[in-house]
Amino acid sequence: MSLILTPLIGIPFIRRDDNLADIILKALGENNISLQDNDILVCAQKIVSKAEGRAVNLSTVMPSQRARELAKRTEKDPRLVELILQESTDVLRTRVGVIIVEHKLGFICANAGIDHSNVNPSLFQGEAAEGVGEREEYVLLLPENPDQSAQNLRTQIEQQTGKQIGILIIDSHGRAWRNGTVGVAIGIAGLPGLEDLRGKPDLFGHKLQVTQVGAADELAAAASLVMGQAAEGTPVVHVRGFPYPLRESSLNELIRPKEQDLFR
Repeated sequence: MSLILTPLIGIPFIRRDDNLADIILKALGENNISLQDNDILVCAQKIVSKAEGRAVNLSTVMPSQRARELAKRTEKDPRLVELILQESTDVLRTRVGVIIVEHKLGFICANAGIDHSNVNPSLFQGEAAEGVGEREEYVLLLPENPDQSAQNLRTQIEQQTGKQIGILIIDSHGRAWRNGTVGVAIGIAGLPGLEDLRGKPDLFGHKLQVTQVGAADELAAAASLVMGQAAEGTPVVHVRGFPYPLRESSLNELIRPKEQDLFR
């Protein structure tokens, strides 16, 4: 069976409190896609964060002394650094322009995943008019609990369609030893994060000893290629033909324990 990834054309700009399930189901219909059991929907983190009201106006942030000191070393806005510290449990590395942290969600990433790109303040319902239009004043935090966000979306769509599906929420992260960002899973519901192939035979009948596949991350990277990283405007991808059985899972499957992490 082939793996088919189809970007959903026509997803509107997402506002706070928008119902993503309804929006996605409408887009599926407009793209002539009928959900089937075992399909997967991959969503960009940004639309989830926007719907959940995770946009922050930097003018409302008061930087701490620690944030001011770190901002001076990294040449970053101290208000942004304050948010990075609030979203993190530990600062691991710094250089000008970048702060590598352990996010509260457990993974290692740059700048706590906080982003300026594709953040349109005029779409934030309930925000005061003052400062709206100054795009640089607004940043977007990651969803507070991406696994729960994925599960909520899965439940709503399954209830409306009667189909058993998986939901993947993805973001773009850098990697140790390599340049460039790739799509990675940050929220998982209904599909495996990690697929353990240990004990299964290879082509010559030898049992695999150490092979564990980051299945959710592999799918996230593929979907990220289809979504694009700039102005494509396709934040949801429909997936059919995922090569592993769907099952209950969570992001924790993909987080390497600190004592086993040789890159820190």
